[in-house]
Order: sequence, then C-alpha cells, then structure tokens
Amino acid sequence: MNPVHITQNIAFELRSRLANLSHSSIFLLSDENTEKMCFPAIAEVLGDDFYHFTVPQGEKHKTLETCSLIWKEMTAAGLDRKAIMINLGGGVIGDMGGFCASIYKRGIRFITIPTTLLSQVDASVGGKLGVDFQGLKNHLGVFNEPEMVLIAPEFLQTLPERELRSGFAEVIKHGLIQDKSNFEKLDFENWEKNDWKELIEHSIQIKKYVVHTDPKESGFRKILNFGHTIGHAMETFYLDSEKHLLHGEAIAAGMICEAWLSQQKCGLNQSELDTIVKTILQVYGKTEILDNELESIVNLCLQDKKNEGKTILFSLLDQIGKCQYNIPASQKEIAEALSFYQSL
Repeated sequence: MNPVHITQNIAFELRSRLANLSHSSIFLLSDENTEKMCFPAIAEVLGDDFYHFTVPQGEKHKTLETCSLIWKEMTAAGLDRKAIMINLGGGVIGDMGGFCASIYKRGIRFITIPTTLLSQVDASVGGKLGVDFQGLKNHLGVFNEPEMVLIAPEFLQTLPERELRSGFAEVIKHGLIQDKSNFEKLDFENWEKNDWKELIEHSIQIKKYVVHTDPKESGFRKILNFGHTIGHAMETFYLDSEKHLLHGEAIAAGMICEAWLSQQKCGLNQSELDTIVKTILQVYGKTEILDNELESIVNLCLQDKKNEGKTILFSLLDQIGKCQYNIPASQKEIAEALSFYQSL
C-alpha cells in the first residue's frame, strides 16, 4: 500500500522525498485553483527543470477528453518511463492524474498531493483511479498505487467553506461504518471547528485498514460505499444543473437515504436513524428533489459499480459503527428512500 505522509511543511517534505527518488523528469498536473492557491508552496522545490500543465477545475472536466490533453502534453514533454508525475489537487486531479500516469507508456510513477479535505481523508488512500464517461461517475478506471501521498493540512486554509464542508461528509461516513465513538465525538453544530489534522489521521487509519483487508473491492471494501449508491446518482443527475452538488453534499443526502434503507433491510434502530438524519441535516441542510426527478435518479443507481447484473447492491448499517455489504434493494425501495428524504 502507498506510504502516506502527513506534513506541516509540504515544501520540505517534497524536497526530501524527491531527493531520494531517482527520476528522469517531473511532470506536475494542477487545476486552475491549485495552480494559483497551492503551487506557490512547492514551486521553489521543483526548480526550473520540470513540466507544468494546468487543466480546468471541476468534476465536469474529469473526462477522457481532458486525459487526451494531458497525454498530449506528456508526450510533447518527452516523458520516459522513469519520469515522475505529481498530481496537485483534489479528488478530480488525483483520480484523473493517477489514471493518466497509469496508462502513459503502460505506467509511470506518480505522487499524489491532495489539497482538499475530501481528497485527504478519502481519495488519497486505496489506489482507485479513473474518469467519468458519458455522464457516469468513475465509469472508466484502474487500481494503481501512487509512489507516495503527501498530505499538507495547510492547504485546507485555501478552501472555500463549501469545499471544506463537502470533505467532512467522508469523515462522517468513516465513523458511521467503522467507529461509533469517533462519530459521536464529531462537532456537528460548529463543524468547521473540528480538529482537521486529527480527523484526517483517523480517517486514513480506517481506510487503510479496510483497503488492506480487501484491496480490489471484492467484498469488505464495499463498506466504504455507504451513502454512495444514491449519492453518486444524485451527484450525476445534478452535475450540469443549477442544483449542482459537490461530492460530499451528494453523499450526505445519500447517507440519509441509505440510513433509511438500513432500517428497512438491516434493522438499524429508529434512534440511530434519527441521530444520523439530525446530524447530517444540521451540517448540510436538504437538497430539494422534485417528484419528476425521482425516476431518473433511481435509474442512475443501475449503473453503480457494486451491482451484479441488474441487482442493485448497497452497503448498509446494522448500527452506527457496523456496516454490511451486498444488500440488494429494488428500484421501488430506492424511490421510497428518496421519498423519505423529500419528506424531512
């Protein structure tokens, strides 16, 4: 599994790591935001002899078309198989940059420097890489580990509040699926005052344990998808609309829906369902889902990667801190879960 280093000085850490890593050249990938807000923190480490390519920011650019532009630049730069790619950004850059590195010349090494809370607590661990295709989230991809992950909590200061809150959803999820006591310690009323460094370390420990147990998601690793079947469907449906949702916002709504399904299918008790609903709504509020949108969102669940054939499979809670996987639910039951969310 990839080594993950949490550092209070990203420039020093990157300089020392690169000094001990034989490489022919460096190719840095950023997006428009990280080029402006994060790149200056490491620019001096890279000197003058590196290639830097910046792509537009956002999930809607996480496509094969953008990958083609990246591969074109990598080819023009003459990168050989001993080159190192550095992906400086959130989950989109980490997923897409790692995917591009894994495909280029059958694979070159890459370093991930996640700059958002979401990518630091979630996407940075586990080696899942990929891009969206025909509107379907992470439809094309590979499993491949980065050479290393360098996490700098200092980059969280560059985030808008909405982006920070989005990342908090994955922290909540880790508590719900694996650590009840940690979930109960989270500050939901003043969520922005949580100790992010401590929560990043805790989330990484949970995800590393789960991924180590099941690297290729054949079973147990699926618990990390709690909230994601319906959440991804909502994220995809609203991607190009005025109600565009950040990943964590969609997953927050998905966790409420799937907590209700957990009560129906796995016996999650009413008190814990109420706790999940109350705490998530306290942080994220509610997304308005119109009746005429329900069918489309339900149909998008048919594309979830956990599914087997036409059976839609969920990861659901027995109780807070304990999660099952491969739990089937019908389209009617998914629609009922969304209706429950609408009724709140």
